[in-house]
Amino acid sequence: MDGDLTQADDAQPQRRGLFGRGRKARADDGASEAAEKPAKSLRPLRMIYSTAAQYPTQVALALIALLITAGATLAIPWRFKVIIDEAFSGGATSEQINSAFQYLLMIVVVLGIGTALRFYFVSWIGERVVADIRRAVQRNLLRQAPSFYEANSPKEISSRMTSDTAVIEQVVGTTVSIALRNTLMAIGGTIVLFILQPQMTMGLMLVIPAVIIPITVFGRRLRNVSRTSQDRVADVGAMVTEVLAGMKIVQSFNQEAREADRFGEAVEATFSTAKRRIMIRAAMTSIIIMLIFGATTLLMWRGAIAVSDGAITGGTIFAFVITGGLVAGAFGALTEVYGDLLRGAGAASRLAELLDAKPTIASPERAQALPVPPRGNLSFRNVTFRYPSRPEVAALHDFTLEVEPGETVAIVGPSGAGKSTIFQLVERFYDPQSGTIRLDGIPLTKADPADLRERLALVPQDGVLFSGNARDNLRYGRWDADDEAIWEAARAANAESFLRDLPKGLDTDLGEGGTQLSGGQQQRLAIARALLRDAPILLLDEATSALDAESEQLVQQALDQLMVDRTTLVIAHRLATVRKADRIIVLDEGKIAEQGTHDALVKADGLYARLAKLQFASNQAA
Repeated sequence: MDGDLTQADDAQPQRRGLFGRGRKARADDGASEAAEKPAKSLRPLRMIYSTAAQYPTQVALALIALLITAGATLAIPWRFKVIIDEAFSGGATSEQINSAFQYLLMIVVVLGIGTALRFYFVSWIGERVVADIRRAVQRNLLRQAPSFYEANSPKEISSRMTSDTAVIEQVVGTTVSIALRNTLMAIGGTIVLFILQPQMTMGLMLVIPAVIIPITVFGRRLRNVSRTSQDRVADVGAMVTEVLAGMKIVQSFNQEAREADRFGEAVEATFSTAKRRIMIRAAMTSIIIMLIFGATTLLMWRGAIAVSDGAITGGTIFAFVITGGLVAGAFGALTEVYGDLLRGAGAASRLAELLDAKPTIASPERAQALPVPPRGNLSFRNVTFRYPSRPEVAALHDFTLEVEPGETVAIVGPSGAGKSTIFQLVERFYDPQSGTIRLDGIPLTKADPADLRERLALVPQDGVLFSGNARDNLRYGRWDADDEAIWEAARAANAESFLRDLPKGLDTDLGEGGTQLSGGQQQRLAIARALLRDAPILLLDEATSALDAESEQLVQQALDQLMVDRTTLVIAHRLATVRKADRIIVLDEGKIAEQGTHDALVKADGLYARLAKLQFASNQAA
């Protein structure tokens, strides 16, 4: 690695955010936590209820459909009672039989239509609620300062936006519907049972808990073991990915046997957990079958005796057994639903954290307008800044600098000197603890950040591109730009030739992160984007640091074109850029150690001269 004037970007502090961990924490944990960790109460579900309440028509229709389907389901056993008692009594006429079955078919049709309507409206509400929550969270995330994403892992945020919203979708689109339907079934079915046979119903009320309690206990154990089993499978998958990705290292150090043993241990752990899950599932199935069929047999036994004694009819006992099964199933389902609701509450609370996050950088209530036309003057006066997670270390200390309109100022210094901090403060990603930064005489804290950033154009060290076509990536600098303006900017950035060679020109999809382009092409595209913005102040963050000699020459030519008639701050990496600057600022430990032209600083034989000699020696060695 060559001894460049700037050896690396400022070391960014590791901060703790909403997730309680630094930004370098394992992002993988977020997905499992987001999807699995339940809340302790259902209170966070209020966010879901309030969102769903915005669609009263669909909610009302879903509730009506739920009532219809619950009523129709309970009406079927009752109708069978009538059919058995009348149609199969031996003395029924053909007209009575036809009538009995016609009513049953009508109930079946109503149940089918009601079920379809219930599924549609409940699913619609679930999808709509998730869509609204995602949009609201995304809008709030876009308001956060970039420092927010240094404290909170973007991968973990993404997990919340996907895994947690999937849980909420299940809760709204399925779980709530099941809960309401089974509540209606349990209440309505119990009423029907008491109407059919009060004495047997009292006995059934004693039997139902005997069935539900084992289901609940085994269900919880099975859910916990299943979760552990999924984690073990995930560990196996992660291990496979890790080893295959590093296969050259594994084979270079002859570690194939060790990795095989390690993988074998992981597989055996997965198998061991799976055995526990299978045993619990087998025991649960056996006990439930014995309880349910045993209870049904006892009811039928008692009912048969009652029928033979003439106390009740055969239709009554049939309807009683079927309805009793529906009621028992409804109570059992409600015990499972509560756990799903708690998971949904946990997901809602995590999304609410993102939704309620307040931006640290916001526009003042009465923002001061920036002067028109813009001049491009930047002023730092006695600026001291400490990163929130490292208050004991000043990234900039009593920093004062005046940058005149149209001036090119290069900023150099060793790693951690405060170079990137200056850019972050200019773009108002942070506010200093003391001192003022002004743009054209207006303090940044009194201006709207959107107005401020409208006057800045950034070319980062890595030409950050987005998935999409070349046209959209270029006009990211000015979204209303037409093709003529886009090609003019591309021409000035030495990007026209390779853009015209793309299969579909500006309509060519560049892939995620611009993977269809080389590093130099990506950087020239970033410069064209900055040209298209046509901002009075240009920020160049080591724009040629990672390029080969040929790409660097093309990019440097584009930068020279871009810097004309603009105020430019450049974190310098190569001497070519530094030599052309009107002034060079040498930073050391957050303070200006030296400033002047290249020749003057070399003659001064200070920090700049030593850094320049290091680069010269590295280039000679290369």
